[in-house]
Amino acid sequence: MREQIAVGVTIPAYNNEAPYHPYVSYPEVPFSETSKYPNFPYHLLRQLFLKLGLDKEHYGTPHWNPLGAIIRLGQTVLIKPNFVLSSNLSGGDLFAVVTHPSIIRALIDYIYIALKGTGRIIVADAPQMDCDWEQLMAAQRLDTIQTFYRRKFSFEIELYDLRNFALIDPSKPAYSENRKELPGDPQGSVIINLGRESEFYGLPSENYYGADYNRNETIRHHQGEIHEYCVSETVLSADVIISVPKMKVHKKVGVTLNLKGLVGINTNKNYLIHYRVGTAGEGGDQLPNNLKADDLLLIKIQRWLYDHALAKQNKMGDSMYKWVLSLYRFFIKPFMHVDNSIAMYDGGNWHGNDTAWRMTADLAKILFFADSQGNLCDKIQRNFFCVVDGIAGGENNGPLAPDVKRCGCLVAGRNPLAVDLVTARLMGFDIKKIKQFSMIFKEGSKILPCSAEDINIILNGLIIKGRHFFDDHWDDPVFGFKPHPGWTGHIEISQDRLGR
Repeated sequence: MREQIAVGVTIPAYNNEAPYHPYVSYPEVPFSETSKYPNFPYHLLRQLFLKLGLDKEHYGTPHWNPLGAIIRLGQTVLIKPNFVLSSNLSGGDLFAVVTHPSIIRALIDYIYIALKGTGRIIVADAPQMDCDWEQLMAAQRLDTIQTFYRRKFSFEIELYDLRNFALIDPSKPAYSENRKELPGDPQGSVIINLGRESEFYGLPSENYYGADYNRNETIRHHQGEIHEYCVSETVLSADVIISVPKMKVHKKVGVTLNLKGLVGINTNKNYLIHYRVGTAGEGGDQLPNNLKADDLLLIKIQRWLYDHALAKQNKMGDSMYKWVLSLYRFFIKPFMHVDNSIAMYDGGNWHGNDTAWRMTADLAKILFFADSQGNLCDKIQRNFFCVVDGIAGGENNGPLAPDVKRCGCLVAGRNPLAVDLVTARLMGFDIKKIKQFSMIFKEGSKILPCSAEDINIILNGLIIKGRHFFDDHWDDPVFGFKPHPGWTGHIEISQDRLGR
């Protein structure tokens, strides 16, 4: 069985006029409203549907229903964007970090066509704890899409922040008094134990670090034959998942696309192992070896404070941390030479991270094979469709502080792993050097029922076989993304392979 992945390129500009109508009236859409400004991604998405052969016999008529083969009447369809943060930490373009709402709007329209006014459409994600949801929604203007659908069709587009807590002031540390509980997933969470199926099975667990200061919680859920994840029931209950990630590099796994974006289906991210504490020589992957003694000492002191102060999540622990931090700033830091570049790699932010890819692979197994109750099944449990937003991508210090990379590209297909493989190659990376894609090379893998060589890439009116696209001297187009500094020189397509 071959997977078909369609690639399209347009002018690298978004429509920013909410609610992001198409700029011409297409025969299949059930409304006449149009935008005053061009909406190039909307038009490109229609072209990709056609390239994939979706209901091509009805194209150009009011009956065209490209997602009808994926979505049935009455189903629940969940759109999973990348809503990781409410700002670009570099000070640059927010939409180099998060999915643009105009692409979400275009997908909503075609999902609604497939549902014919029945079922549910949900937009949901679980951002980082320091994401200001209100600020993010002010930039997204998804409320205008909700209002349009409510007034035009009496249909509710549901929108959920799946997190169980967030920071009150995202600019301040995660002290106990700076945390607020959130309603979270309205359907609750499901605890799923992958056990021996986990990529962490058989590894020592004493140095695991998750998303929060309390390492004990992370370790408690990952030891022996227990490898648990706290997953949104709203996500697991969906009949169809429409994934809309950014085309973006990542500090811990190389690239963040459909698979790494699955972090956002977790309602408690401290179940997720991000790295192992210590240098590579100490059995960890937090940092490479050969650090200066002063740098290593400060990192170990910081780790001790996290474990013995902030992890307690009470006022006493907060006060202890603040007191030591003040002591360091005024009496120690002025007399020490600290390599500030170490902070770029601290936390497993380098190519030697042998942990985060395992978490990514585990989440892929869950999304494909876990039913709504969290039971792992032999068959894939839901349909997928994926659209990578590469109109503006993120390179260099990704995923939270990237430079914008304007590609004008969308990549679409039905299998999340296949779409990721093609997108990573378009970005200029060697898929065999990115560990999160190791599932494709495992014998008997059920996530992608074909080899990478058997993927067909539809581009510029041509069908390119995977064996040429991934392995030969094919290099048109390669967008040439700059990897995160901790990955530079380790995942790029070799210049020798490209014949340059």
